[in-house]
Amino acid sequence: MAKRSILAICQAGGEFITNSDGSMSYSGGEAHAIDIERDMPLDDLKSEISSMFNCNVDNLSIKYFLPNNKRTLITVSNDKDLRRMVDFHAGSDTTDIFIMKKVENRIIRSVVADSDATTATVATLRDAKRQRLSADWYNAITGVGQIFENQKAFREALHKYAIANSFTYRYVKNDASRITAECSSEDCPWRIHASRSPVRKQFMIKKMVDRHTCGKEHVAKDGHRLASQRWVASVIKERLRDSPNYSPRDIANDLQREYGLNLNYSQAWRGKFIARKELHNSVEEACNQLPWFCDRIIETNPGSVATVVTSEDSKCRLFVAFHASLTGFEHGCRPLIFLDGISLKAVKQWKLLTATAVDGEGNIFPVALSVVDAETRENWHWFLMQLRTSLTMPRPITFISNRESGLWEETPQVFEGSHHGCCVNSLIEDFKAQFDELWPEQKKGTLVDLLKQCIYTCKVDEFDECLENIKTESKELAEWLLDTKPECWSDAFFKGIRYGQYSLNAAETFNSWITARYELSVVQMVDMIRCRLMEMMYSRRESSNTWGDMLTPSANQKVKDLLIKARTMNVSCTTVDVFEVRDDDDSVSVVNTGTWECTCRKWHVTGLPCMHALAVIERMNGCVYDYCAKYFTTECYRLTYSSSINPIPDVGRLESSELITNSPVACPLRARRMVGRPKVKPADPRITVKRAIRCSQCKAFGHNKATCKAAS
Repeated sequence: MAKRSILAICQAGGEFITNSDGSMSYSGGEAHAIDIERDMPLDDLKSEISSMFNCNVDNLSIKYFLPNNKRTLITVSNDKDLRRMVDFHAGSDTTDIFIMKKVENRIIRSVVADSDATTATVATLRDAKRQRLSADWYNAITGVGQIFENQKAFREALHKYAIANSFTYRYVKNDASRITAECSSEDCPWRIHASRSPVRKQFMIKKMVDRHTCGKEHVAKDGHRLASQRWVASVIKERLRDSPNYSPRDIANDLQREYGLNLNYSQAWRGKFIARKELHNSVEEACNQLPWFCDRIIETNPGSVATVVTSEDSKCRLFVAFHASLTGFEHGCRPLIFLDGISLKAVKQWKLLTATAVDGEGNIFPVALSVVDAETRENWHWFLMQLRTSLTMPRPITFISNRESGLWEETPQVFEGSHHGCCVNSLIEDFKAQFDELWPEQKKGTLVDLLKQCIYTCKVDEFDECLENIKTESKELAEWLLDTKPECWSDAFFKGIRYGQYSLNAAETFNSWITARYELSVVQMVDMIRCRLMEMMYSRRESSNTWGDMLTPSANQKVKDLLIKARTMNVSCTTVDVFEVRDDDDSVSVVNTGTWECTCRKWHVTGLPCMHALAVIERMNGCVYDYCAKYFTTECYRLTYSSSINPIPDVGRLESSELITNSPVACPLRARRMVGRPKVKPADPRITVKRAIRCSQCKAFGHNKATCKAAS
């Protein structure tokens, strides 16, 4: 007897690929599993599938292959077809079904007249073109509930969707919080509205009328109106990267074959010109200008490291570490470096790899930076090798990163004996991503607080207790935390020394430094960072000259706060260096002043005496400052900013053509103007010449004919 149900793998969002033997295979997309009963109504199946993929039921088309036949797709259009599908696959472990969007096919009636036959042929060819459009573009907009990362992603999806479905639209509302668009044809009801979700902070489609009465604008002879030069450039950019000799004629033919668009030679040529400019303009500029710029950095700032490397595939890497930053890190900063890859708002074609330290006040202190084309494992390895060569003082360093792009494997290979920890902010965000959306906000907040307790606790038994509390709320989350290796982020297990610093938002700092209305070149970007560093080091050096305490202000305040608690504790001496300290709750801690250790482990973790150690130091009439890590002293802080970064006076010469006349392509410093009206520079009043007003009636100065008194 046949089984009454089958296990179906529902797939959507991919595309079919025809193999050499004529069979078809499905690639890409999203998949979900579902049990299909033999007596299940088709409407119930569509409803479940619609809920799975967040799409409109009316636009669904369900297809499947017969057993041992991968050449013909069978459509499920009613309950009887669904029962047949279950019977056909009763002996299979799983069944693949494909969720596709319906394509409106025009009905061609057979008429004897030649003109009607020609019209039918043209319509059939148009339908064939439309069927060749990418399935991803057809399904770029699926319906109400679809989520996008931001408004830009929604606009791009809408643009592709309109091209694939051959219609044009106009914006009714278009801003950062909500977007409304409607069909360009009059009286057509098609309309879509999306806005930012206050909970998920993402863009979501809230309303959509997915119905056209305009018949849609099929691709005309001149091509689709939405296929702009920028769009053509975005489509062919990657192909142009692999095939530099990609001709406009080939571009037009490929777009006609793949997207059904008829573009002329001029349109294809302009699209290629924009794509080539976006691909190569910055690289050519870097190749032409950066070697000179590196030489000037080394010349004006002796002891600095500035290296530029260009590979055979026209990829460029720049590494810069100023002498003042290197000496400041080695003589004044704690041996702690944060590694971060930053996407800059003002320079979108490049990635900034940074190595940043922390000064005695807990402020960011950039050590080195690199400009690369992408944040890859290869680029990170090159950056770390340059950093190791630049540092001259041998000492163990603790590195903190988000563990992406191969950093977890590359760092210990380049810096042997170093310790590598996980950025706490990155860990917390990954932890939140594991939450069930149905959980109440109070439960989510409790779990985050428990995670922070796991991070900052210094004892293993306290960590285990916090983990058990998380397991009580969610066993899956507790197992996920253990899989992330607590020895990389919890103070109870971490072997490196972070001195109480767990994360550093370098991206926010660098983006605040680099502000410009125009997209900057690499030279302008690095020089702007140099100027900011120069100002930062000078202002902090001058500020520290007014300090009168042994410790920096923030460290001094922490010690004072702990001293208030320490004075209420009871201290008992056991040996010369070992003391027993009893808290108000009768808990006992053992302090060893000779080794700077306490059983609470906070002295070792932070570098500053804990309240138990401070109670002992007070009992001994000792100096608190003698038991603090040197990196928190005012002396070390001043050493951090003792050197200065010197200006590069002739960097402005790059605006002229003197330095690049021998280059095959002279690229402008400003790639393109950013959105918005540029500010007009006011005229200098010292050089402004105003023409005096002279009366045509009396020939006197200071008034005109209308106000002349002589005429009256």
